[in-house]
Amino acid sequence: MADMFDAIVIGSGVSGGWAAKELTEKGLRVLMLDRGVMVEHGQDYDYDGKPAYEIPARDMMPKHLIDSDYFIAKNGYIAPSSQKFYNNDRLNPYAYGEGDKFYWIRPGAFGGKSLIWGRWSFRWSPEDFEANKREGIDGEWPIGYDDLAPWYDYVEKVVGVSGSRENLPQLPDSLFQPPMQMNVAEKWLKEKLEASSPGRKLIPSRLSNLTEDKPDQGRSKCQYRNQCGRGCSFGAYFSTQAVTLPAARATGRLTLRPDSVVTSLDYDAPRRRVTGVRVVDAKTKQVEVIPARMVFLCASAMASNQILMNSRAPGSGKSHFDSSGTLGRYVMDHIFRVGAAGDIPGFSEFIEYGRRPGGVYIPRFRNVGGEEGVGFRRGYGYQGSARREPAPPKGFGASMKQGMRDYGPWKFAMGAFGECLPYEDNRVSLHADKVDRFGVPLMRFDVRFRENEIRMMDDARAEGEKMLRAAGLLNVHSWRGEHVPGDAIHEMGGARMGHDPRHAVLNKWSQAHDAANLFVTDGAQMASVSCVNPSLTFMALTARAADHAVRQLKAGAI
Repeated sequence: MADMFDAIVIGSGVSGGWAAKELTEKGLRVLMLDRGVMVEHGQDYDYDGKPAYEIPARDMMPKHLIDSDYFIAKNGYIAPSSQKFYNNDRLNPYAYGEGDKFYWIRPGAFGGKSLIWGRWSFRWSPEDFEANKREGIDGEWPIGYDDLAPWYDYVEKVVGVSGSRENLPQLPDSLFQPPMQMNVAEKWLKEKLEASSPGRKLIPSRLSNLTEDKPDQGRSKCQYRNQCGRGCSFGAYFSTQAVTLPAARATGRLTLRPDSVVTSLDYDAPRRRVTGVRVVDAKTKQVEVIPARMVFLCASAMASNQILMNSRAPGSGKSHFDSSGTLGRYVMDHIFRVGAAGDIPGFSEFIEYGRRPGGVYIPRFRNVGGEEGVGFRRGYGYQGSARREPAPPKGFGASMKQGMRDYGPWKFAMGAFGECLPYEDNRVSLHADKVDRFGVPLMRFDVRFRENEIRMMDDARAEGEKMLRAAGLLNVHSWRGEHVPGDAIHEMGGARMGHDPRHAVLNKWSQAHDAANLFVTDGAQMASVSCVNPSLTFMALTARAADHAVRQLKAGAI
């Protein structure tokens, strides 16, 4: 029989890394499992700092691969320099449902999405936790902003979030490092936009990229290379590899197992406890059950749903953890693929030094402060930046060389991210007939955006053009792409938290109603999605849950 661990953490992304750090630092012996290949900080970042000519295909995905059935090449924000961090969806397919289109963009390496995330880091507001209840929408949050605020403080001191204090009720400030400065064109736009569109703000991006060193963590501030997706040996952005994994390893109480595919959780129904984790070795296909006193499921929202749904008695179609009947329901993602752009006049004598990994943000301004009559619920924000591109080469010889030193005009572009409401019939389920190479039923996705979200994006497009024109930009235009859930890679829901075990999978501590020793602290637990990037909230919820779990374990309650 395998060794008994105090806790098993499933998944190694932003949530799993925090769970491992907190549990080991509180004295527990922890096993961390991940289905991906091992990536060691620094030494396994194959293309860190290398120029394009030293990267296959000059770091552009070959057209034949994009045109093939290799989904991730089309929709995964992937390049040859980061391909090893992503799931191979030919080897590990999904979405055999007959429902609506869904993009399930998965990592394939230890560290999960912490290696490939966009690093935009925001706190949720009190409004975000209160909206469901106030609007009479199913899924009242069992916690509020005040419950999470001290945990935001706690994780931000470790992570390092750069940004500016703005005192906006809809976007609470973090414990910031200095912001990455806006360039000259963005500063001009800020002044013009805020004057011409009262109530709107343009602020520096809030990023988990350091602007000051953290020598106690062995991390250096951002080098302005904008190569974060390749892995950063400086540790300048938050990742499991750079921050939480070294902390957990330093305790001497962490065991790592990459290439370990969790298929389900074993369950003692009379005692209402998880007894072990069923694992398949990705290389040998050997199956084993590893016992544990406690499990933190952090595999990412949809993968955690898959594991929970597949945890069922032989011959049963219902999960051990679905007494509420809500498991797999209320799945959400941010809606986007709408934006506006234009040319900023002047400033031709300036170019920007370095390559910032972020830009600027226009916080939510719809349905804020009692506003009514906009035609939809909730709101959206814009992420954008101003830039100058090198001029295209013209002519031959010396004139061509001189021309290539020139730059085109300053251009500004921004894209909107909007909130999706929780709908009961936006759901995931297990395929009735098809299984993957490890014997796990494939995921079926029946998720779509509705009229409220489409109206929101129509408004974001119109308001984006209106704001940029009023600010004095030239050649203003907008665009709209296909709205596909999963495309923003902010998928949430399926195992939401709530007070009532008849209507929710988890309680206010991210703890399963049907098993006191099971905690789910990734995006699966979310009862709504706000309009801002969620990773900082996942970290805070995980640290909070770990603190509660250890206290409960030591008290003999679990």
